[in-house]
Amino acid sequence: MNTIKNMRLTGIAGAITVLGCLTSNFVQAQSNDDFRPAMAYNPSWYIIPSVNIFKPDHDFGPNRHGSGAGLRLGKPLSPSWDLQFGPTYSRTHEGDSQYRQNTLGVDLLYMFSRNSLRPFIFIGGGAEFDKANGPTLHAAHTSPYMNVGLGAQYLFTDQWGMQVDIRHAQSYLRSSDFGFRHAKTNTVTLGVIYAFGKTPMERVPSPMPAPIAQAAPPPVVTPTPPTEPPPPKPRFERYTLSSTELFSFDRSDLRLPQPKLDEIADVLNRKPEISNITITGYTDRLGSAKYNNKLSQRRADAVKAYLANKGVDAGRLSTIAKGESDPIVECNEKKRADLIKCLEPNRRVEIEEFTTERRIP
Repeated sequence: MNTIKNMRLTGIAGAITVLGCLTSNFVQAQSNDDFRPAMAYNPSWYIIPSVNIFKPDHDFGPNRHGSGAGLRLGKPLSPSWDLQFGPTYSRTHEGDSQYRQNTLGVDLLYMFSRNSLRPFIFIGGGAEFDKANGPTLHAAHTSPYMNVGLGAQYLFTDQWGMQVDIRHAQSYLRSSDFGFRHAKTNTVTLGVIYAFGKTPMERVPSPMPAPIAQAAPPPVVTPTPPTEPPPPKPRFERYTLSSTELFSFDRSDLRLPQPKLDEIADVLNRKPEISNITITGYTDRLGSAKYNNKLSQRRADAVKAYLANKGVDAGRLSTIAKGESDPIVECNEKKRADLIKCLEPNRRVEIEEFTTERRIP
């Protein structure tokens, strides 16, 4: 009896090992300074051709693992939910006993993340066709089944990836020729993901040109004695600080030293009349909007804390998080490293309503 149980759990143990390795890599990547957020949420349909190893209920005859293949069609319903459906074809035999199982089912997946590594759990059901041939059993029947399981996806690009999952299914063989009412199956599946569309990119509309006002006729000017013209009013510079100079990629702790921030702190300490200074943090479009908004807030807060530590009254400073909004550039590079480099100008911190003594000619 213990031998049978051990054989049933062999496939489950293998899948848990694979999922454990993927999860370990995910945690390590989160703590690495070079961790890169995954592509944004892609709502396109996708297809998953797959292979599987399954262990059917020993009541069907063969008491050994079998193999099979499947094809599933998937659709993201929201950032947290996916729907997958399709058929599987599995076979096993032992001695003179043969068993065949075909299924057609649908699964609802809850996605814990939309990063490159996407753990999930699922529940589903459908129709199962069982056929057994052996010395003591000849039967075939189609019946409903239910299954639950867990798995993970790993995306290499926004269109290509892989999926591994493990599921436990129970079929309901009522009024069948098999002579028993319930049967259980454990299955480990490995598949390749291909999405039919790419991640949509936000487009920023071009600003409408300002209307050109017609020039008014020149006024009649009464000659006055020549006077020395007043000095021209100076124009001042607004600071836009590159996030690449301030932070490592996907980090919010400041690099040191920061000579530009030191210059700003020195001006503010010499001119206490300058107030209502707004520090705005931005990110690029990589990663989810929620994640980017929090990252931009942490970066703005880090700049505020730095200025406060240099003696600037924190009450004169306020912070705003704008995440991936208001991009400066749009990029369509295929390679991820090139895309991250191209989007660098969008990762920035702006200090507004603040002028320095340096004139712009």
